Amino acid sequence: MQTVYDSLLAKQAKLAVVGLGYVGLPLALAFARRFSVIGFDVNEERLEKMRRAIDPSGELAQDAFANTDIVFTSSLDILRTARFFVVAVPTPIDLSNNPDLRALLAATRSVGQCLKAGDYVCYESTVYPGCTEEDCVPLLATCSGLRAGVDFKYGYSPERINPGDHEHTLENTKKIVSGCDAEALEQIAAVYETVVKAGVHRAPSVKVAEAGKIIENTQRDVNIALMNELSIIFGRMGINTYDVIEAAATKWNFLNFLPGLVGGHCIGVDPYYLVHKAKELKYHPQMIAAGRFINDSMGGYIGKKIVKQLIRKGKAILGARALIFGVTFKENVADIRNSKVVDIVNELRDYGVEVDVVDPRAESTEVAREYGFSLLAEPSTGYDVVILAVAHREFLHWDEAYIASLGGADLLFADLKGLYRGKIQHLSYWSL
Repeated sequence: MQTVYDSLLAKQAKLAVVGLGYVGLPLALAFARRFSVIGFDVNEERLEKMRRAIDPSGELAQDAFANTDIVFTSSLDILRTARFFVVAVPTPIDLSNNPDLRALLAATRSVGQCLKAGDYVCYESTVYPGCTEEDCVPLLATCSGLRAGVDFKYGYSPERINPGDHEHTLENTKKIVSGCDAEALEQIAAVYETVVKAGVHRAPSVKVAEAGKIIENTQRDVNIALMNELSIIFGRMGINTYDVIEAAATKWNFLNFLPGLVGGHCIGVDPYYLVHKAKELKYHPQMIAAGRFINDSMGGYIGKKIVKQLIRKGKAILGARALIFGVTFKENVADIRNSKVVDIVNELRDYGVEVDVVDPRAESTEVAREYGFSLLAEPSTGYDVVILAVAHREFLHWDEAYIASLGGADLLFADLKGLYRGKIQHLSYWSL
């Protein structure tokens, strides 16, 4: 009997990727080098760019689209022709830091309307343990009229895409896979093994695979929170945190986490999904919640520290001018979602500081739509403080003369990443 995997490999069946963002698009293109693929998204503007071999996220070059068997569509009629569905839509949080599953459930309804007996559905969106089988699979069954695990099979394989990282790619990063039963596990594993050269790890259950993903980012979040708290303590002691880390890192088992802003759609979001589930189970996760509080507070803390530094220099805060380099959530990406740089902007403006922001990676119109301010194409001069917030490649090779040219000899340079530590001889310098 021919399996779903055999049908995909022979291109007698199609594979669909639902949601073509920074996770779904590279996955769809990788699959499209071996299978016949349907790339499904509800955003026609983004789809049109992909049809012209343009990645709307700015992560993939045009040659990534070459030699692929893929159609980009928003048509449910075309989606219905697939037999293996991968759901890779965003799972953000709402304004109260609770899971926002609207996109996930909308995608699930779309897939449910297209399901046929014998089909497979695999989720990649990051969720709390239990979400796939408690929230998504019942909805698939309701929309399709089919029995989960009997008429259609399902599984979970968490995404491990790291935006801006061209070393750890989909192909060379081991993938976690899981299935609703042994047959589903092997079929899903076979599909992913076709494109993931590093191989797959077969998790014993869907819930274990979900939990495995959620703790990857929760662990990083808690460790960064520790370094941020240490930075606050060391700041009061008058010592530089990066100097301390450099000294501690001489020990072979020291974990080299750094302080800083924690935004974006992974580390700054995923722990809230685990907190949500823990509270449902009547447990208050103290360490995870404390880590989130510390990291979410860093933008405000940095803004206050900069204001204090300016006051010490005798600057009048009302009407002082600040220039911030970088607004994306991390270095070398265009993504501005959940940017914590915005917290610095807002904190400084609350004190009456005039703030300009420059970022060659971000789109000014997107920033204005999301956060209410536009970017400068080029920095001006006459600033009281220059803040290096995001370590884009474009910002790594300044000299002190260039920094001074933005505001003069009395300028404060706030280097949040510690990149110019030991290199600034004449200007006032501060870092975490």
